[in-house]
Amino acid sequence: MQPIAREVNLSETTFPSQTSDDGYEMRIFSPTVELPFAGHPSIGTAWTLGPRRWTQVTSGATVIVEADEHGARMTQPHPEFEQLEEQEEAILSALGLRSADGICRSTAGGTTHVLVATTEPIDGLAPDLTRVADVSRLCRAHTLVPMRADDRSNLYARVFAPAAGVPEDPGSGSAAGPIGLFARQLWSTDHRVVVGMGAEIGRPSRIEVDVTDEVLVGGQVAISAEGHFLI
Repeated sequence: MQPIAREVNLSETTFPSQTSDDGYEMRIFSPTVELPFAGHPSIGTAWTLGPRRWTQVTSGATVIVEADEHGARMTQPHPEFEQLEEQEEAILSALGLRSADGICRSTAGGTTHVLVATTEPIDGLAPDLTRVADVSRLCRAHTLVPMRADDRSNLYARVFAPAAGVPEDPGSGSAAGPIGLFARQLWSTDHRVVVGMGAEIGRPSRIEVDVTDEVLVGGQVAISAEGHFLI
């Protein structure tokens, strides 16, 4: 599975195995590591399997994904937040930021992101990815994620993931849920927000997040390519 994911070279590649009419087990791989849980490939996999209320099982989490002909929406494990005061200087330096309103390590389903909430512009960031990977590992995380609020209902983030073999992820559902919750706690943004990602690398994503009662993440899905592997 890992060699196939490396050949495909996308942020994530999934290998689902349907176990019942409305359930499947799945393994998820970046180009270099196996992930216990991820958001975008969960949304896309459920949508590809067909319109239904699916129960998805990975090594990190069991979640419900509701798919229709337009897209899908999933529940997410509630993230655990941990402040990273000791690593703040290294994180800001690696990203090229001067300041942050808050920095935390967010873990949900075994997947960990370092969320860096700032009021500074993030669209022009061009960090040294080797440093980003080193600092990610220092923080025991898969990614560094600078994020900002455009207004109360629109957030924007960039997901740098060289520690997982991905320079920049154009869309991370596993980060979007914690981003919505962290922004709510830090900036009092709305319960329902749209998180934008990926514009800087020409692959824009719009991720809908609802943290009213639980963490829900979803959006529309479109096929970009299809084919076959001969093994």
